[in-house]
Amino acid sequence: MSSLWRLRAVGWTKEGRVRGNDNPGKTVNFQFSDRNDEKGKSYEFKVMKTNIVESNATVGFLHLGGLRTALYNYIFAKKYQGSFILRLEDTDQTRFVPGAAENIEDMLEWAGIPPDESPRRGGPAGPYQQSQRLELYAQATEALLKTGAAYPCFCSPQRLELLKKEALRNHQMPRYDNRCRNMSQEQVAQKLAKDPKPAIRFRLEQAAPAFEDLVYGWNRHDVASVEGDPVIMKSDGFPTYHLACVVDDHHMGISHVLRGSEWLVSTAKHLLLYQALGWHPPHFAHLPLLLNRDGSKLSKRQGDIFLEHFAAEGFLPDSLLDIITNCGSGFAENQMGRTLPELITQFNLTRVTCHSALLDLEKLPEFNRLHLQRLVNNESQRCQLVEKLQALVEEAFGSQLQNRDVLNPIYMERILLLRQSPVASAFNDCLLPQGHICRLQDLVSPVYSYLWTRPSVGRAQLDAISEEVDVIAKRVLGLLERSGMSLTQDMLSGELKKLSEGLEGTKHSNVMKLLRVALSGQQQGPPVAEMMLSLGPKEVRERIQKVVSS
Repeated sequence: MSSLWRLRAVGWTKEGRVRGNDNPGKTVNFQFSDRNDEKGKSYEFKVMKTNIVESNATVGFLHLGGLRTALYNYIFAKKYQGSFILRLEDTDQTRFVPGAAENIEDMLEWAGIPPDESPRRGGPAGPYQQSQRLELYAQATEALLKTGAAYPCFCSPQRLELLKKEALRNHQMPRYDNRCRNMSQEQVAQKLAKDPKPAIRFRLEQAAPAFEDLVYGWNRHDVASVEGDPVIMKSDGFPTYHLACVVDDHHMGISHVLRGSEWLVSTAKHLLLYQALGWHPPHFAHLPLLLNRDGSKLSKRQGDIFLEHFAAEGFLPDSLLDIITNCGSGFAENQMGRTLPELITQFNLTRVTCHSALLDLEKLPEFNRLHLQRLVNNESQRCQLVEKLQALVEEAFGSQLQNRDVLNPIYMERILLLRQSPVASAFNDCLLPQGHICRLQDLVSPVYSYLWTRPSVGRAQLDAISEEVDVIAKRVLGLLERSGMSLTQDMLSGELKKLSEGLEGTKHSNVMKLLRVALSGQQQGPPVAEMMLSLGPKEVRERIQKVVSS
């Protein structure tokens, strides 16, 4: 199953902005500035249904490549006050994936780019599932048969497979030999008597029209010289993509098509179909591919490119939208941390280049950190994060929670704010980066388990670190009595450093190590000052007293 995205917009002015014109049928001039031509180039299109279509975004569940193409269509739609429309291609029944249609809409909604019209939401241009539009494809096929632009093909799958194997054996590109193309009416009638449901092929002409792609410039592909006549209607009554997209784009009034560059060559066939049916074709903009960092293709076999994976791993939708646009083109500059409204504002189709976008997913945690920081700094968004964190803690620790006060929103909010602010390390005097957790899930990882459960630590573990356990404990407890929660993290770090002065045979680093073990049971982790502020004076006091007396 594939998905197609569509836009219905209004008019454009010469600057490329929307001119609030909803007069159906009115012809509008659209000034499109070419990257190498400051004067620009003019196009005309109908206002009534300006649609952007991306085709074959995904087979089955939605992955990053499909998300990126959907996002560009969504951005384009919203920038020019249009409607983002999802059309599902499910005409290849052999590739049908149960639940895929639902997943695509679910993931678009999760990503924050829900369609305005779709199979789920409905709309005036429906139905939005191609298996429910078979009558339209049958009518178009019949029209092509009557004019001689199409013909029935009676070749068996076995013969077609032999042609393919023979071509590959001779190191040639497999192609149909057009065997059924010039059959007489009498021959066709005889064949139909034996095989009443043949496939239908489209007759490719030598003179494929040239077209100007809005990204790749002028293109012309003489497909008839390298390909055989393509099947447009299969024997099961379902169309192929080539016919279905042309018929749907025409009946839905689509004026612009945005889709992956892998369809650039096929556009010649689509233009020939428009010509044979007497329809006006839309404008095309083919988007460069999204590739792995090493230049290899994104593969569904990788497993970790599907949106469910990122959602389950706790990555924010905005971080995915940010990284897949940051590595590509179409914007004034590539900067990290852009929100969807900022992407819409900055997008310019004239800035989309022909170069493939190289995606480095190792940078995703850093993108996520920036967007998580933004949410934490927003009071209303922070409240939502607290609710999500409560659920994560319940799921991760459940019955292990000795004190359910850790689920208190005030406590959780303090944790979030501490982990998303710049902190000075008491050990090496360096400043840790602002927002040094990348995902909300990080807070329920083993390194932060001390926030939710009390560690099992014995006195012997502290004695192994320093002989001054009682002295250190007394000084820390005295510090808590004097200052409580009035100290900032930087101030507390300074006080802890002073606390180490005068201890013979015990370095400051060992004091910090002892306190970290007492509070968390771990040898390494966040700065001790941060741990103390997170837990609060009461909890710190109880943990230290318990381990010292054990």
